[in-house]
Amino acid sequence: MSIRSLARNLRRHALLLAGAVLLSSCVAMEGDDRHLQPLPVALVSQMSAKGMSPGDPILVRIFKKESELEVWKRDRSGRYALLKTYPMCRWSGQLGPKKREGDRQAPEGFYTVTAELMNPKSQFYLSFNLGYPNALEQAQGFTGSALMVHGACTSAGCYAMTDEGVTEIYGLAREAFVGGQRSFQVQTLPFRMTPENMAAHRNNPNIVFWRNLKEGYDHFEATRRPPRLAYCERRYVFDPAEGAGPFVPGAACPIYEVEQDSRDLVAQKRARDEERTAGLVASGTPALSYALRDGGMHESFRSLLRKMGPERMQTMVAGKVAISNPDAALADPFVADPGERAQFTGSLPAQ
Repeated sequence: MSIRSLARNLRRHALLLAGAVLLSSCVAMEGDDRHLQPLPVALVSQMSAKGMSPGDPILVRIFKKESELEVWKRDRSGRYALLKTYPMCRWSGQLGPKKREGDRQAPEGFYTVTAELMNPKSQFYLSFNLGYPNALEQAQGFTGSALMVHGACTSAGCYAMTDEGVTEIYGLAREAFVGGQRSFQVQTLPFRMTPENMAAHRNNPNIVFWRNLKEGYDHFEATRRPPRLAYCERRYVFDPAEGAGPFVPGAACPIYEVEQDSRDLVAQKRARDEERTAGLVASGTPALSYALRDGGMHESFRSLLRKMGPERMQTMVAGKVAISNPDAALADPFVADPGERAQFTGSLPAQ
């Protein structure tokens, strides 16, 4: 074995030990090596075709309304490109941020996941902790713990990906840590922050918060690199220029500028989106208000649930863990037919 190979193996074992911390709620002692499963050959081939390697850094984006999780990876250009989109089996609560322990809300915001937050001993197969509450949420007095991305198909504030799905996602994070990435960013968002969605949700009580999240969304969309995070005045600041600050989550924002290499790209995207959003509102796009029974589920899993029922589906995607609130999962309001949406959930256009 070469010195380089030995060093890599030592680093791998050190990271895996660091990631084995026991976390409350979503964890239990199950000693096996599921966290060491190699990445599928097809996925590695897909990386190669896109100019990526297993050790290249990753970024994760989660969209509640669409019930999807994206893994992005840095390619040879130095920018991030979409590697794969995973359907989400279950998330709980409503569109909107998590504010208190026990509210069943899955978090929305920007999070930094280190190796210490990786949990190979999860009772939900494998998991990683988002690190909620982050510094901004702590400053606002938000509470909650053990908010995870994990396997199975059950949620009480977590994002459940099925055992198969989380195995790949966990493996991609593991290899990025082994490759030298110290942490990866997770962006959890209420929906894809398009002009269409911003127009449709313009009357939601969370719209000011969502517009702040869209700033970070726009930074990544425009630059294809993770935005650098700061906090002040109860909001996120993205890509402040070096030397600006200090930024204190609960204090007034200092005078600062956005990094020059992203400023113009982001401003151009924002201007296009704002013009498109204003046009949609002017043309009569209705403002919708959703009242979910309890979160959502990707349509591919909802179809499976309809056909198989919760017990049979459970054995296929979630092992020993029951699917949470299957009736609520079937009542997802995000369907094409407004009549069907109203029938199942009472979600109606805002008056």
